[in-house]
Amino acid sequence: MKKSGPIIVIDDDLEDQQIFDEIFKNLDVPNKIIFFADGNDALQYLITTEDHPFLILSDINMPRIDGFEVRNRIWKNEDLKSRFIPYLFFTTSVDKKAVYDAYNLSVQGFFVKPATMAEMQNSLKTIIDYWQECYSPGQFN
Repeated sequence: MKKSGPIIVIDDDLEDQQIFDEIFKNLDVPNKIIFFADGNDALQYLITTEDHPFLILSDINMPRIDGFEVRNRIWKNEDLKSRFIPYLFFTTSVDKKAVYDAYNLSVQGFFVKPATMAEMQNSLKTIIDYWQECYSPGQFN
């Protein structure tokens, strides 16, 4: 994990992407933000890029492949797995099975998108601040 690397947002909802973008600007996040509406496109980027992403925020419910499958493919790809990119779900709903399934795939966080922009901004600030302070094996690669 390189703390200056891009933040990857995988979310098929374009309105949510715009909200994320506005919040990252409000928070003055220096990292490049890269949006993907499709998990396959995100995987292709991760497999081929020379970038060292700082963080992945992923929705769960998406067409083609869902967030669980994206995480599963990252987890099964030795090169991607060895990058230790924090992978967090940021989705619209929560249930016990989804949380269990997420943590069985070694997801580092499961968050429900808050109802207001202020709450969402607070959540994203907390997440970014945490990962800026946290050490992981990936930052030594």
